Amino acid sequence: METEEFTDFERPSRRERTAPVREKKRPGFILPTILTAMLVATVFVSITPDFFLGNLTDQFKMIFSAQQGAIVLNDRLTKDVTVGIVAGHMGNDSGAVCQDGTTEADVNLKIATLVQQKLISLGYATDLLKEMDPRLEGYKAALLLSIHNDSCDYVNDQATGFKVAGAISNVDEKLSSRLVACLKTRYQESTNLPWHDSVTNDMTLYHAFDEIDQNTPAAIIETGFLNLDYDILTKDTATVANGVANGVICFLQNENILSTETP
Repeated sequence: METEEFTDFERPSRRERTAPVREKKRPGFILPTILTAMLVATVFVSITPDFFLGNLTDQFKMIFSAQQGAIVLNDRLTKDVTVGIVAGHMGNDSGAVCQDGTTEADVNLKIATLVQQKLISLGYATDLLKEMDPRLEGYKAALLLSIHNDSCDYVNDQATGFKVAGAISNVDEKLSSRLVACLKTRYQESTNLPWHDSVTNDMTLYHAFDEIDQNTPAAIIETGFLNLDYDILTKDTATVANGVANGVICFLQNENILSTETP
């Protein structure tokens, strides 16, 4: 997403041959004005961000904008919200199956459980959902994220890394784009895994995107390949889960992130 550069408006030249004579203001009017401005500035600076948050769970309106190369939301979510985490394939099928018997469903569940635990520890109510969970129908939440992984089979040396896709069916697609950007940035920072540019239709057309309430921002992440990324996914799962959770928190807390493309 490219950001626009703005230049200052040209100011009229001060070198005019016939400048109007301005009437000097009496000092008595200047001093109260200065004192008032100082008082207002002091009061404003002393107010903490929490003062503005309040308990506005369902009343806030999120506005999407770009400022100086960063995507930001002008309003932030409070902690009085619900986050939905889908453990991919759970309760439905095994997903990918590796030679040692490791299943994608098991890895997804382990990651999703750790993500849920971290979010709850930070005060966020978090639902752990199955792949075909009946609660997905009309699901309303601050966001929905489905966690998956890619094939156990060796494809090539480039088959490593993660991918994320957002729900383009949202009423406000920009919110899902924001969620994708947060996940991409924070996950890569935490795991150092590369971005794999092979988002599939199974991701962009993920079934849950059409089932949930269309006002719920949503995304799906494949945290790695269960071949070249097997060790970090199965032996350092806490790092993987931490990267996913940080992406969710980035979205909820309106953290500044570098501009990135829409899903």
